[in-house]
Amino acid sequence: MSTERRAPLDRKRVADTALKLLNEGGLEGLTLRAIAKELDVKAPALYWHFKDKQALLDEMATEMYRRMTEAAPVDPDATWQERILAANRALRAALLSYRDGARVFSGSRFTGTLHAVEMEQNLRLLTDAGFTLAQAVRAATTAYLYTLGFVTEEQGVQPLPGERREGYDVDDRARRMADFPLSAAAGAEMFEDYDRHFEEGLALVIAGIGTRYGIG
Repeated sequence: MSTERRAPLDRKRVADTALKLLNEGGLEGLTLRAIAKELDVKAPALYWHFKDKQALLDEMATEMYRRMTEAAPVDPDATWQERILAANRALRAALLSYRDGARVFSGSRFTGTLHAVEMEQNLRLLTDAGFTLAQAVRAATTAYLYTLGFVTEEQGVQPLPGERREGYDVDDRARRMADFPLSAAAGAEMFEDYDRHFEEGLALVIAGIGTRYGIG
């Protein structure tokens, strides 16, 4: 008889398994039944930990954030511009690590208060730089929403790095839109070279924040 013992079923183990399955089948294919099968337990066992799928998504987003902060610690000596750049670059990298990562993150509610550690540091840095608290919140959330929206659209074209959904071939699009030359040429700016476009857009957001609030 086997004496091998499985790890106890807890929220983190379920979330880890869900994130693994997310990359295989995407958000639509992620079900509590599929997770239970992967964990070799009955589906009702998961309801001891998560009342519904949204509660699971909340824990998945929290685990994604936990991994992100471990991989990209905060630089205490950064300027406010550098902090916003670093935070949103790290967020994009984290979201791109998972199929539908941006969709999981969007609208999810973090469990616990781990996220408050970085939030407090960011708001402290911004207010020390001269922002009011309201301005600091608006600056941080505007950059965050830019990144979340950007990656949502990016993953609509490239679900994972190296993948590309059918219908987003830029040359084919240009041929179909030949009667609209500017719109046809815009395809390369919209659906290719996402790294460059993200950096340029984020720089625009940061420059706009500084100009709006008069803080350099």
